[in-house]
Amino acid sequence: MHKTDPKFLVEQLFRSEYGKVMAALTHAFGTAQLENIEDAVQDAMIRAMQLWGFKEVPANPTAWLYKVARNRVIDQLRKDQLHESIGRSNPVFQPESENFDIVALEGNLKDSQLKMIFACCHPSLSTQYQLILSLKLIGGFNNRELSLALLKKEDAIAKAFTRAKKQLKASIKSLESPVAIGLSSRLFVVLRVIYLLFSEGYSSNSGTQLIKRDICYEAIRLALLLRENPYCRHEQLEALIALMCFHASRFDARLDVNGGLVDLEHQDRDLYNGPLIRIGKEHLELAARLQKQPSKYYLEAAVAYEHCRAKTFDKTRWGKILELYDRQLRLYDSPVVTLNRLVPFNRVHGPKMALVEFRTMEQHPEFQTSALSYAILAELYQGLAKFPEAIRSLQMAIKLSRNDAEKFHFIKKQQALRQKQLS
Repeated sequence: MHKTDPKFLVEQLFRSEYGKVMAALTHAFGTAQLENIEDAVQDAMIRAMQLWGFKEVPANPTAWLYKVARNRVIDQLRKDQLHESIGRSNPVFQPESENFDIVALEGNLKDSQLKMIFACCHPSLSTQYQLILSLKLIGGFNNRELSLALLKKEDAIAKAFTRAKKQLKASIKSLESPVAIGLSSRLFVVLRVIYLLFSEGYSSNSGTQLIKRDICYEAIRLALLLRENPYCRHEQLEALIALMCFHASRFDARLDVNGGLVDLEHQDRDLYNGPLIRIGKEHLELAARLQKQPSKYYLEAAVAYEHCRAKTFDKTRWGKILELYDRQLRLYDSPVVTLNRLVPFNRVHGPKMALVEFRTMEQHPEFQTSALSYAILAELYQGLAKFPEAIRSLQMAIKLSRNDAEKFHFIKKQQALRQKQLS
């Protein structure tokens, strides 16, 4: 899809601007109007897709989306005969106001999106509700994306979101960040929200784009903004910033000139962003000095750094990476980590032993529904020169993938294997 296509533009804007518009409108109208605000923002996105195909995209798309969504909320409030009472109770709600900046009191966070994330992470809500609300309202995640991110069924996510919104509206009337110690008490959930936002941008689970850079850079911006507040400074924040910098440094190498995915083995390492790698290393070293024991973010960042520092694919320290994955599994049990660990395990011990390792966990539900699982299995079969099995595994990966760019990448690999099988 071409970058000037209005559908492409709206897909980009939905991720990068959705949370900003949601946060600004929720600050203006209060949490009682969450449903109206959600409907209004989604309606604005649809109108953008319809209009921008026939006329030039506005110079400030965010302002356009905000104004359209805001007017729709006002219209709905007038229909519900609530406009007058809300207008009196909240001075931000004024038709002539077009101000996006939310001025925070001293000691509070200055960014409206972070204010909304911290509000969604209110201690009266369960951790699951906190994550679902933040990723839905700020990240614009759909139910499928949330089910993949949180390892829950889609219908369970939908029901939980409805309940979480009711509880949020009952607990919080306006978006005011906690002050001082209240910030640090919610920090770890907020870090997980930022991590999941970046992860979705780095390797999108659906849509036409594999990498959504705007989302990744927004996640980095939010993390750096957190760092400005003394109550939010923490070794896990430093490690998360390092992780995101290392991943972002490889953006240009991960895609070819046509926007297709490039395997790590074939990436042009001259395209890696050296300054970003150096910044990431500084944050990683700071996290190491501050922490008593390595966190999830630190160990993931250390893996990412190993890939960044390797001059070539063959010079990658696979043994060190395998050790880092083993340390992650000792820290917390994760099917995703278990699956990704197979990549360095294969490089260290060979495809035969890696396939045995795979067989011990292939019945796990997450493995059976994961495109990545079958892509890795195909890699193991290819290493054993079992091309029919590798081709069948890639067919499953194609079937399970919800991202068009990833699906096309698997199709190309399958075609190459068929050619190799015939030769």
